[in-house]
Amino acid sequence: MQLPLAFKTRMQNQLGQNFDKFQASLEGVPPVSIRINPRKVAPIIYERKQVVWEPLAFYLNERPIFTLDPQFHAGAYYVQEASSMFVGYVFKQLFKKNTPLKILDLCGAPGGKSTHIASLMNDSSFLVSNEVIKTRTAVLTENLIKLGNPNLVVTQNDPKDFQKLPGFFDLILVDAPCSGEGLFRRDESAMDEWSVDNAAICSQRQQRILADVWEALAPGGYLIYSTCTYNPDENERNLSWITDQFDAVNVPIIIPDEWGISKINYQNIEAYQFFPHNIEGEGFFIGVLQKKGLEQPLKNRTKKKFNTPGKELEAIVTRWLVQPEYFKFIELNQTIRAIPSPLQPWIELLSEQLRIVHSGILIAEIKGKKLIPQHDLSMSWFLNKGQFPLILLDDYEALLYLKKENVHSDQGVRGFNIMMHDKLPLGFVNHLGNRSNNNYPVNWRIRMNLPVKEAFVPHVIVKNQEI
Repeated sequence: MQLPLAFKTRMQNQLGQNFDKFQASLEGVPPVSIRINPRKVAPIIYERKQVVWEPLAFYLNERPIFTLDPQFHAGAYYVQEASSMFVGYVFKQLFKKNTPLKILDLCGAPGGKSTHIASLMNDSSFLVSNEVIKTRTAVLTENLIKLGNPNLVVTQNDPKDFQKLPGFFDLILVDAPCSGEGLFRRDESAMDEWSVDNAAICSQRQQRILADVWEALAPGGYLIYSTCTYNPDENERNLSWITDQFDAVNVPIIIPDEWGISKINYQNIEAYQFFPHNIEGEGFFIGVLQKKGLEQPLKNRTKKKFNTPGKELEAIVTRWLVQPEYFKFIELNQTIRAIPSPLQPWIELLSEQLRIVHSGILIAEIKGKKLIPQHDLSMSWFLNKGQFPLILLDDYEALLYLKKENVHSDQGVRGFNIMMHDKLPLGFVNHLGNRSNNNYPVNWRIRMNLPVKEAFVPHVIVKNQEI
């Protein structure tokens, strides 16, 4: 690997005698890791090497074709780089399990850290996952829907827009756009795009992002800052800059020495750097700040109220969920959504101030007097599978369904049926008797050509069982 000369020189200064080990590690094969969705899969059945800082994450021996695994599409697991999973470890150190939290993931796409934090927070908390770039919100929304947690809101806003919510969030995660040095091993384009000037631009952009969103953090709240670079100007110096500019203090994290994570000390900052020659993962940086001051009770002065569906329609969708009493149902643009009751006032407030792309569970589309169940419902933790006929698919049939082929089964009965694979729902079909309409989202469909059935070998990455 031909490293850019300026990058190589700087890393030699940073690492000293360890630089040769670092450079050699970049020639190796990037590790592949997945993180289990604990509300869809029981993790006790795994016999794989565990990611030490995340008990529900495992390394795979090689990189399979995840597209050919129906359980991947069902949200059983998320493919995520191991180093970035350390965010979950930090989250668990900062907060007790029963703490109700309002959380913002400012730079959310494609959704790795958002899905991780959402799987750890309790049912009294909610997460706003934001993405500035409109074209990236689709994949972010898809990944969050597959997770199945209804306590989520997806927004598409600039960081400065959150200044309209002063002191709102208890936790803000800023996984800042950076020069991408930590990705050189697995992404050649990251190295091609790297330059000293680009790194300097990234550092300035990161400062603007941090300054723009700081007002939205509650006094006493935490900001987790991370990048996938080794550049001190983008990392610890930016954290130090925040403490100089705003009322912030650095928060150290307790980490076992044997994990191989490097502790970075710079002026008033202690932060943590992941180097690929010391850990089984890619380059990553993380640090934590706390906003000074005492948290004040936040008053919700919104005047906006969501419309509710008629009693007949609400009676139908109520049956489609387990624990329906946990939800409020709203009607919007000929659809019905389920919003967790404790969060409804806050989501009404957010809808006044932000551009919301997705929230809660999209339960149904209203067509005249009929309700068409939506794909979000099939992915939700709260789906009541007992309200729909179930069609069990083998591995190849499941892929045909996910490719949005016309999969018709004699198992089905007239009406909406749930397509199942290895105990997890994949989505709905409308069974019409002699044929079926595939209701899988067209933008989510598998686009690659499938191998012929006789040559197909199932990708068993996660073996499911009842939980």
